[in-house]
Amino acid sequence: MKKGWFFAALAAATVSHAYAQSRQAVEGTPPAGLGLTFGTGFDYTSGKYGSTEKTDILYIPFYARYETGPAVLKLTVPYIRITGPGNVLGAGADRVTLPGVAGPRRTESGLGDVVASAFYNVLSERRYPVGVDLGVKAKFGTADETKGLGTGENDYSLQADFFKPLGANSLFGSLGHRWYGSPPGIHLDNVFYGSIGASHRFSSQASGGVAYDYRPRIIDGGGEISELTAFWSQHLSGGWKVQPYAVLGFGRASPDYGVGAQIAYSY
Repeated sequence: MKKGWFFAALAAATVSHAYAQSRQAVEGTPPAGLGLTFGTGFDYTSGKYGSTEKTDILYIPFYARYETGPAVLKLTVPYIRITGPGNVLGAGADRVTLPGVAGPRRTESGLGDVVASAFYNVLSERRYPVGVDLGVKAKFGTADETKGLGTGENDYSLQADFFKPLGANSLFGSLGHRWYGSPPGIHLDNVFYGSIGASHRFSSQASGGVAYDYRPRIIDGGGEISELTAFWSQHLSGGWKVQPYAVLGFGRASPDYGVGAQIAYSY
């Protein structure tokens, strides 16, 4: 599993903002024999999300990831800072935009929604034409919904990640279904989501690529998530790794643009 997941992680995870949650691999995979990774970073996005006023979001995740054999477990605890008219709840993959909701521009900050995931490698790319990981995710409504930092509800997802190493190149994608918890007075639809991308390994320490994420609208009058991300992954000495990326949004539920980076240490 480690080799296939390594390629998929380098490519897929840094890039996802959509519910593809390819973000689960944003920290990458520890070297063989090393299973525990701690990381942090930042994700800054800006966009109007169908409103006349823009919303700026700073998302700072703190995460731990543990790999044991074919299984990968991850827990993320984020800090969020949102400046906008109040039509955007949450950040990153858990962002929800509300049509027709706008108020005075304000800034709120605090604990975001805690996210836990568990994935298992069911097909190895060493034995089959494509590698496949199946997993579950849970977003817990720990963010303060009165501040607009989240919906206050739990969400759950089932997801399959696919990856295919081709020499120095890798193809990857995700397909999942998310069940949204609807806050009082708001109905959120349960939807399928997906992502697709490719990466190139420039050396044993560096790789880069692009990924596209899509999620249909989840609320009447809302918009879809449609985003393209370019990323770079650089392994440093002593078990450290850094991954900068840039995002361009096309959907009404996507930011106009975003930049970010993550740094991780593997034991």
